[in-house]
Amino acid sequence: MKKTYPLTHPKLKLARIVEAAKYDAKKYIRREKNKTLPAGADFWAFDCKYGPTQEEAEEIHVSQINACMDKAEQQQLPSFYLEIMAKPANRPERPDVEESSNLDDIIANAEQELDKDAE
Repeated sequence: MKKTYPLTHPKLKLARIVEAAKYDAKKYIRREKNKTLPAGADFWAFDCKYGPTQEEAEEIHVSQINACMDKAEQQQLPSFYLEIMAKPANRPERPDVEESSNLDDIIANAEQELDKDAE
């Protein structure tokens, strides 16, 4: 989804226009998440860009979309650009049990040092 949202309308208030834009973005994300994943992918990731214009758009995280739209409302921009592109992604692998046991050893050693310092 690549779209420029105008924030001026003769009859609609600015707050309603921003709410409609937020709903539109959420609807697009929900629709993309419901699509079937390609083989080998774990989840849908989203590349997002936001800015006053398409040329000035910067990468943002999906969770920042609403906050950016609120900023546009506060700054009373005439319009803003939002781009959301879905891509299949894989979750990073969890560390092995051996690595977590090393962390336990480090924590135990640190606790022993703290006990020595307390004495």
